[in-house]
Amino acid sequence: MGVLPQAEPAQFERLYALYGDDVLRLAYFYLADRQQAEDAAQDVFLRLYQRAGEITPGKEKAWLMQVTVNRCRDTWRSAWARRVLLGSPQLELIPARENDELERREEKEALLRAVHRLPPDFREVVLLHYYQQMPLEETAAALGIPQGTAASRLARAKDKLKKMLKEEGFDG
Repeated sequence: MGVLPQAEPAQFERLYALYGDDVLRLAYFYLADRQQAEDAAQDVFLRLYQRAGEITPGKEKAWLMQVTVNRCRDTWRSAWARRVLLGSPQLELIPARENDELERREEKEALLRAVHRLPPDFREVVLLHYYQQMPLEETAAALGIPQGTAASRLARAKDKLKKMLKEEGFDG
């Protein structure tokens, strides 16, 4: 199996159409800031354009998710992020649909808050596996870790989330 020869406009546009929303959503969920997420997504697709020849066909989504996570990690670790984001944490939530019941909306909000409080290694596995609906094998590949490590992080993250939600009064 070879690699893509180069970043052809049609190929780039196809990948952007397929995965642009996924990249933006992952970056937004990770960074909890729309502008930062848009900047990260733009950087990810710029790297795709520059490095399309390095991506194995069929592995494009995993590559994009890995680059997105890495770009978000860089942003999160920056001095600006430590000073601004960590100094005044604010979780922006996607508004619930009108049909959602109040209790269900509160559970979703509690879950989002809990996911954001997870250590980065656990948060990343949860975001990719559940939020991006990537199989465990692809999640591990996107993070550059063995599948067994991804599985154990996912199990430990679920345990932590259950405890956090129980502390907030959600026993579901």
